[in-house]
Amino acid sequence: MWRQSALGAFPGAEFRSPAQAAVLAAAERRLGHGLPAELRQLLLECDGIIGRTAVGTVWSVERIVEQNLLFRSDSSFAQLYMPFDALLFFGDNGGGDQFAFVQTPRRPDIFVWEHETDSRRWVARDLRDYLCHSLAEGGEDWYQ
Repeated sequence: MWRQSALGAFPGAEFRSPAQAAVLAAAERRLGHGLPAELRQLLLECDGIIGRTAVGTVWSVERIVEQNLLFRSDSSFAQLYMPFDALLFFGDNGGGDQFAFVQTPRRPDIFVWEHETDSRRWVARDLRDYLCHSLAEGGEDWYQ
């Protein structure tokens, strides 16, 4: 299902091997909360999607955990940016901006965090909408 959605937007999309359920459960324990259902389903089908120009449209489970734990615990980030606890980052544009689900309150919408301004704004109604927009032709700044 998720592969077809991605390939419909960009026939050149690349997919990692599916993540194992045990790996997802361990990731959720490390993060301290469950993954959004759509993201969990996608990761069970493919552990990440590589988009145009080798962009990490959807990261691997390992990278999702590492990036989120880093952003929540790095003291230099705490001095530069608003807290990241309400966000779950899962992909990027290749230029520093990152895409996230909102965890508090839980919702299917996707937001972009723009690293230069620390702004967080809505860009897609759900993961499928995000894939269609981010993988479609238009460059890394499709959300501008």
